[in-house]
Amino acid sequence: MVICKPSQPFLQIRNSCKSSRPPSKDKVVVVLGATGTGKSRLSINLATRFHGEVVNADKIQVYEGLDVITNKITDEESCGVPHHLLGFMNPAADFTSTDFCDRASSALASVVERRRVPIIAGGSNSYIEALVDSKMHGFHSRYDCCYLWLDVSMPVLHQVISERVDVMVDKGMVEEARQYFNPNGDYSKGIRRAIGVPEFDYYFRVEAFADEETRTRLLQKAIYDVKINSCRLACRQLEKILRLRNDKGWNIYRLDATDALQKNAKESSKAWKELVLEPSMKIVNKFLTTPGPNIYTNKVPTLTAMAASIR
Repeated sequence: MVICKPSQPFLQIRNSCKSSRPPSKDKVVVVLGATGTGKSRLSINLATRFHGEVVNADKIQVYEGLDVITNKITDEESCGVPHHLLGFMNPAADFTSTDFCDRASSALASVVERRRVPIIAGGSNSYIEALVDSKMHGFHSRYDCCYLWLDVSMPVLHQVISERVDVMVDKGMVEEARQYFNPNGDYSKGIRRAIGVPEFDYYFRVEAFADEETRTRLLQKAIYDVKINSCRLACRQLEKILRLRNDKGWNIYRLDATDALQKNAKESSKAWKELVLEPSMKIVNKFLTTPGPNIYTNKVPTLTAMAASIR
């Protein structure tokens, strides 16, 4: 459940007096994490408290349609927080990292112009990297960033992903995927790239000719493949975040949300507040009220150590 509370406006007031200091940059919060870790939840939590708006950085959620399969945030879950770059693209169109940089840069400028805090959230880390490194849009010269990373141990996250796929099936994932089935379709472009679409291709091809037992087996196999491919995506996303931090030197603050995702509903809400929300609010508040970039850092295990921990 997303916790909604009245926003506490944050306004960055520029000093119009002449000063020897360089002009201050606008502030951007970036929420990173693998699929299923709670990025949308945290971004909305922060937006409701810091007068923010969310800029979607998921390259599949930019497309219109497949709301269940792409796990788009609902109107109720958004708590009235404006979301940009969400569900606006033609499902058949191609949306590249260059397109994302152009659109996201415009969205950030719009949010800042209205004196709100932009919060970039999404799992397409290569798109976020492209935006931050973009010389064309001068990201580094315009913005200081606070990077928050929602981390969850892989065994727990894999279980969360599996359970989430089961919920998606109950919500109509199979019928949603059926709408995009095309025997001659291309699964390398547009929304049909989404995990949860190509996995059902063979099932849709043979279901009209197969007996009930075969249909059941193939359907379960397709659902299993969705789970496996989602878990593989999570691993790739984790590797990307670690590369951004360890190789590129991004100053990323790690928040361990493992306990918040594996406890029951009541305990989970308490753990989320204590382990994720409250530390995040302190970090973001300090970031927004202090001139300069993110001043926080914390030690993160290496890929080797993480791999050893899940054996």
